[in-house]
Amino acid sequence: MNAGVRFPGPLGIFWLGLLQILVWGGSFFLLAVMGKPILRETGWDSGWVYGALSLGLMVSALLAPLSSRLVARYGGRSQLAASGVVVGMGLLVVANCHSLPVFLLAWVIIGAGMAMGLYEALFATLGALYAERAGRAITGITLISGFATTITWPVVALAIEQLGWRTACTAYALVLIVAVAPLYLWVLPAGQPPHKAQGATVTNDLPVDRRLYWLLTAIFAIGAIIMTAVSVQLVAVLQGQGHSLAAAIGLSALLGPSQVASRVLQIIAGKRHPIWTALVSSVLVAVGLTLVAVAPGVTALGLLLYGCGNGLRAIVRGLLPLALMPPAQYVALMGKMSRPSLVGQALTPLVGGYLFQHFGATGVLATLSALAFTSVVLVLLVMHGLPRQTA
Repeated sequence: MNAGVRFPGPLGIFWLGLLQILVWGGSFFLLAVMGKPILRETGWDSGWVYGALSLGLMVSALLAPLSSRLVARYGGRSQLAASGVVVGMGLLVVANCHSLPVFLLAWVIIGAGMAMGLYEALFATLGALYAERAGRAITGITLISGFATTITWPVVALAIEQLGWRTACTAYALVLIVAVAPLYLWVLPAGQPPHKAQGATVTNDLPVDRRLYWLLTAIFAIGAIIMTAVSVQLVAVLQGQGHSLAAAIGLSALLGPSQVASRVLQIIAGKRHPIWTALVSSVLVAVGLTLVAVAPGVTALGLLLYGCGNGLRAIVRGLLPLALMPPAQYVALMGKMSRPSLVGQALTPLVGGYLFQHFGATGVLATLSALAFTSVVLVLLVMHGLPRQTA
């Protein structure tokens, strides 16, 4: 598909990764740093403030299939360019709101921007433009975007300390509004979008392998739930196991470097079928979480293994469907496949909080380990259904 379209070079892939860092940092990861300053000033209930992210994820889940259909019909270049403006407008509402309903409305706007501009929309766009060649770009983008929290959290925290959270939020919004659209329009070629009828008729012309579709959807949903639970609760869970706050934060810091390291190793490993990456990822996550659960003395090793597996997860999300589906089907279904993941992510803080309150750190880790081993089984089922020469 579109074999003559200009492929982004290393600089283009770098900019695409940086754009993902900006949009992720201004949406999914924002409240991790900005939540407490908002609570201190407003006095709103913490459940509503942090629950705003769940609301945003629910909106993103509802809009994700529409986002993919638009990419399939028109190409995603303009949609990705507009995502920064939409998230930025949501942040401007956050910065200027003085009532909880307006704050929640802002996260509805941000959720729409997330559907337009996060991984699924970008991966679908790259699949539409480059078909199988998109894999190389996806791997490079996920390597760079792995630094999202490493870069955005300290920068946002410093801005809050120096300027206050409202001004910091306004500044971040302006960066998104000014920078995202021009960079996407410069890096991604206008090209020729996929034929308009193709996206609309893909389910008729290219029947979906329902077994494969649901297996992949379940694998991605479980991975997203585990990632969200760890991101939200890891420090509290480690403290629940007896680690001090300083030790829990230090151990949690191992995740970022291990995630990036695993993506570097994936690039070095070369062109293996991504089902093997999926298997390695799921096994590392399962073993890592189990070690954290049953052997607190080797928590650092467990988190390193988990971080490596989770780092590969983003690559698997982009490459595995691309390898197992025709490109047109991949483009049309990316958003639909992401909906259960986003709904799961939205509900995870609530369910995780319930488990932690009633069953403690052990209950949370046992649940996550069980989900992780379920994912291993699902990946093996996908492998079993592949032609022997492929797997």
